[in-house]
Amino acid sequence: MANKNLNAAKTAKKDEFYTQMSDIERELQHYWQHFRGKTILCNCDDPYESNFFKYFALRFNQLGLKKLICTCYNGSPVQGNELMIDWGDFTEEPKKIAYKVEITEVRDMNGDGAVDLSDVQYLLQNDKNVLSILKTGDFRSSECIELLKEADVVVTNPPFSLFREYIAQLIEHEKRFLIVGHQNAIHYKEIFPRIQNGEVWLGYGFKGGAAHFFSPYEDVATAGEHKKDMIRVSGVTWFTNLDHNKRHEKLDLVSRYSPEEYPTYVNYDAIEVSKVTDIPCDYIGVMGVPTTFLDKYNPEQFEIIGLAEGELGKLLGLKPFDRELKKINKSLRDGQLFYMKNGYPLKPYSRILIRNKHPKKL
Repeated sequence: MANKNLNAAKTAKKDEFYTQMSDIERELQHYWQHFRGKTILCNCDDPYESNFFKYFALRFNQLGLKKLICTCYNGSPVQGNELMIDWGDFTEEPKKIAYKVEITEVRDMNGDGAVDLSDVQYLLQNDKNVLSILKTGDFRSSECIELLKEADVVVTNPPFSLFREYIAQLIEHEKRFLIVGHQNAIHYKEIFPRIQNGEVWLGYGFKGGAAHFFSPYEDVATAGEHKKDMIRVSGVTWFTNLDHNKRHEKLDLVSRYSPEEYPTYVNYDAIEVSKVTDIPCDYIGVMGVPTTFLDKYNPEQFEIIGLAEGELGKLLGLKPFDRELKKINKSLRDGQLFYMKNGYPLKPYSRILIRNKHPKKL
């Protein structure tokens, strides 16, 4: 139901979900070496509501940042709940206005012995840093693209409905990034080839493969799916091109190949491996594995051949199935793998085709 509601929210363009600080802390601890001396851009975040802003602002000196830039867009449903901004003649912060915050210095301005958000607010009010209005705040706008050009690393939770466009922009401008996305994006024809080519990979991931996001929308989920003002979304992960240790961990393979346990596909020269833990250590050919394999993918251990799904599957040369088999299993589709078991054609869910670079010798 959570994914159903997420899709409904995307359709209505209600996909501004805010990431919990605990999830940000758990992931970003693995990338600190990539932040030192760098300009960090959070370009899908209300600077005063986003936990990404809070994370980097409070650790500005600890991480050794050069600059922190955060922006929000016109019409953001989440503004003004944490810190009030001094807007001159206004008695309170106007709602739904796009603006940016640029932080270049964070000091203990109030003398309490610690650096916190009140210090950042004080610095902004005293012109130590920069707060300014944007025209729209849309990441695709010319003003935001200029900020993107200035940035070294982009860290944020972009709108899921615009994920293809968002990541394409990052790659076009050759930016380093760490962003939240849904695992469904792995299947996009615009995304998977970049994973295959080593331009994008997965991060450490969310605990249990799911996350609770703060949701400002009243009609996004049923009460049973809320944890206070939050919506639970399964199948979310981190996409990045920042190197991390997990990416180089070798997957321990204990199974051995036997034709009885690993059926061969009818329409492609590869074997079916139903679980990542069952990848045989001694098989030298191509194997079809679940997409969850990418959580364990080590490019030094495995080669990705392709994604056996839709247009990408057809490009791999998957042979069309015999139409008579459609009468037996109506779920058969061109561009997808299938194998026979006891005379019945079985089509596993989406498979990534891989090869072990260093199989054990028999």
